[in-house]
Amino acid sequence: MKERIIQFGEGGFLRGFADWMLQTVNEKTDFGGKVVVVQPIEKGMCDILTAQGCKYTHICRGLEGVETKKIDVISRCVKPYDDFDGYLKLAENPDFRFVISNTTEAGICFDENDKITDKPAKTFPAKLTQLLKKRFDLKFDGFVFLPCELIDKNGENLKKCVLKYADLWDFGEDFKNWIEKENIFCNTLVDRINTGYPKDEDTGIDDKMLNTSEYFHLWVIEGHKDLFKEIPFDKCGLNVILTDNLEMYRTRKVRILNGAHTSLVPYALLNGFDTVKSCMDDEKMLAHIKACVYDEIIPTLDLPKEELVEYADNVLKRFANPYIKHYLSSIALNSVSKFKVRVLPSITEYIKRYNKIPKTLIFSFAKLIDFYRTDMTNDDKEICAFMKTAAVKEILANVKLWDEDLSYLTDEVEKYVNK
Repeated sequence: MKERIIQFGEGGFLRGFADWMLQTVNEKTDFGGKVVVVQPIEKGMCDILTAQGCKYTHICRGLEGVETKKIDVISRCVKPYDDFDGYLKLAENPDFRFVISNTTEAGICFDENDKITDKPAKTFPAKLTQLLKKRFDLKFDGFVFLPCELIDKNGENLKKCVLKYADLWDFGEDFKNWIEKENIFCNTLVDRINTGYPKDEDTGIDDKMLNTSEYFHLWVIEGHKDLFKEIPFDKCGLNVILTDNLEMYRTRKVRILNGAHTSLVPYALLNGFDTVKSCMDDEKMLAHIKACVYDEIIPTLDLPKEELVEYADNVLKRFANPYIKHYLSSIALNSVSKFKVRVLPSITEYIKRYNKIPKTLIFSFAKLIDFYRTDMTNDDKEICAFMKTAAVKEILANVKLWDEDLSYLTDEVEKYVNK
């Protein structure tokens, strides 16, 4: 198999998401592509991975059962901080076509203190620009970028950073034109809960890089309509979607998955629940989640209803996964700002479309207010102090919190506060 993919990041997410998928593609098609992993930070796990021949075991676990897969799609690791020349040498292989990355949400950034002479430069985009300049000088084709960092427009932002470094380092217009015309920077949306190495379990598997995840996986990719001709994800039963409008899918995830969490958590914590799974096992809490999602959130979204219902069904199945302990207290962090982004748009859109109140989501709003009148909150001190003492109408009228005056909802919300 040829080395065809450069991957920045050796952590559990990429190994349990992109590498797991590429393993499946290699097994079910003639793609025949290997991954070279680049360790983007000075200290990482590449030595451990290399010591076991870059092979590891991945386990998917959920209500669907347990599936164990041996992963051998990674051919080798490269550590730029130890071998910068070896890193730049990746540019010399014309077979490399794809660059996958997950360098955390803070990874796609620009730092004017990065220098072209640094071996390597500090930030991920700066390291990438060093590699791209070598590629350009060799007159080779560019890459297709599939960043997995959890930021909006990750591909566009990565490209902006590369072009900024091109200006900072005076690489000239020809290089910048090559970046624009010969490289494809895709925006992507990734979704899979990876639970990493099962520290407190005896799996009977001797593997220091053992990785675990849920079954559900979703990769939405915008910007390369012919991707399936190059990597046949679609021939393998994998949940990879090519689209020219990623925003619809991002909205679906934020409103349904994240919105379900945020409309549930204050109510559940006030009733003594501790995990998402414990709520799924309770008749009253499950009914609340279902009413929020199926009756009031889905009717405000524009994708086909069957698609939305299928996604929601998967969300509830994921919430009930017995292998994942998702604590409500961790989801409750900064609940006001989360409610504004994840739930409020469903409330206002529902009213706009149907000219009536979405009662379950309004009930959730009331429970948010009740929650902030307790000592269980974890949020900005000023927000907590205000929410704890202010009247309902005052809270709803606070444009600073909601970006709009919501006092017109006062009568409806007050029906459920402290009830």
